[in-house]
Amino acid sequence: MSTVHAALKDLGIQAVNSGGSTGKHWWSDHATGPLIQSVNPATGEPIAAVRSCSAIDYEHIATQARDVFATWRMVPAPKRGELVRLIGHALRSKKDQLGTLVSLEVGKIKAEGDGEVQEMIDMADFAVGQSRMLYGATMQSERPSHRMSEQWHPLGPVGVITAFNFPVAVWAWNAFLAAIAGDPVIWKPSPKAPLCAIATQQICNQVMEQQGYSGIFSLFITDQAPLAETMVRDPRLPLISFTGSVPVGRHVASIVGQRLGRTLLELSGNNAVIVDHSADLDLAVRAIVFGAVGTAGQRCTTTRRLLVHESCADTLLDRLVNAYKQVRIGNPLDSDVLLGPLIDHVAVEAYRAAIDEIKKEGGEILYGGRVLTRPGYFVEPTIVRAQPHWPLLQRETFAPILYAMTFRTLDEAIAIQNGVPQGLSSAMFTNNLLHSERFLSASGSDCGIANINLGTSGAEIGGAFGGEKETGGGREAGSDAWKAYMRRQTNTVNWGTDLPLAQGIKFG
Repeated sequence: MSTVHAALKDLGIQAVNSGGSTGKHWWSDHATGPLIQSVNPATGEPIAAVRSCSAIDYEHIATQARDVFATWRMVPAPKRGELVRLIGHALRSKKDQLGTLVSLEVGKIKAEGDGEVQEMIDMADFAVGQSRMLYGATMQSERPSHRMSEQWHPLGPVGVITAFNFPVAVWAWNAFLAAIAGDPVIWKPSPKAPLCAIATQQICNQVMEQQGYSGIFSLFITDQAPLAETMVRDPRLPLISFTGSVPVGRHVASIVGQRLGRTLLELSGNNAVIVDHSADLDLAVRAIVFGAVGTAGQRCTTTRRLLVHESCADTLLDRLVNAYKQVRIGNPLDSDVLLGPLIDHVAVEAYRAAIDEIKKEGGEILYGGRVLTRPGYFVEPTIVRAQPHWPLLQRETFAPILYAMTFRTLDEAIAIQNGVPQGLSSAMFTNNLLHSERFLSASGSDCGIANINLGTSGAEIGGAFGGEKETGGGREAGSDAWKAYMRRQTNTVNWGTDLPLAQGIKFG
């Protein structure tokens, strides 16, 4: 049996072959929707296919989520957390198989595929603890014999739209917190990674059904924009969490805003690393290579811009070029491969277009710059001497291209870093305390994430994840991100026999 079909079988998925047999429908009894092919980006060959949901399917899912909410919100939060704990255990037992499927379907190397599943497990553990800490505050009332407090209630069914580059982890960031908050979740995954979504949904729902709960997690697969927009427009979903590009994020925000719903947006990143003259270059090289090359440059937190003090720029770039020469490109399931494929031919063409634009700008390609002629969607990791004023550097290049620039002063470096529309992740390598504190100050990095002596990617789930400016302003995963999935209620109790009014108002 092939690796592909072994992984699918272990995860309880019956594949639909490209010849059109219908196979098993995990989310609907209808067989009218078109087939969506899942393609292995390392070979360019189809893995399997799934049926797209129809408008009727969506209506069934949304109605069920609204009905389930009425009972789920009354389940005590620690009990909801206990169910998420069981899901975490189920994911542990399937970590290897699901991590393999992530590698097969989106091209991540196996270590990153397994790491993404581990992130789901970590998120489950975090959510379990959070289920006992949905804290409100107690305030002092200005009126005698009055008590003021606030509490948090479940918000309602949540729509979660995820991208291909993190086909399972980002859903878990949202879904596990939403679940312990008392909200059912409708998930629309990327049509480029439907199998990962089905496998994850299968694992989670088996646990939920064994415990007597169903309909908490629902899956809505489609590659039709108008049908996806149906979910975004649905007033039964008070929150839409969207991960993807800025243009689509703007559209989602506009639609949800018109119905006065909430959005949680995680959009593009154009992340920079600053390396000053005091930096530990050994540390910097390792972090920059992982940040720029990991996931083939297809992370929202990928290191895209490198700002190096002019005194150490040549040394650092020489070391980076040497490190890039040692990066093995190939089958992401091979243990010694560090760089897998881009997701599809569209991504390859975007890489090619960026290289062409670099050449027109007169940029010097220090390493890479070629599309590889082999099966699959492989390109070389690339390092370029760039200039901050290039229009290309104002955009997110979703590929393993690192734009290197030099600076003289820290003020100059921070200005260059902040001088782009995106504001997700940033990092600085320095052994100078004054520089690190300046970078983390209000006049330093304007990003949602700012690190010292580690790279721009690889965030832990304990901290809130998200960015500013065109990155959307949303926060997911740790810290107090749970509040996005709940509604706040202020309570005032009069335990006296008089009725004093606030602000000293006398009436009657």
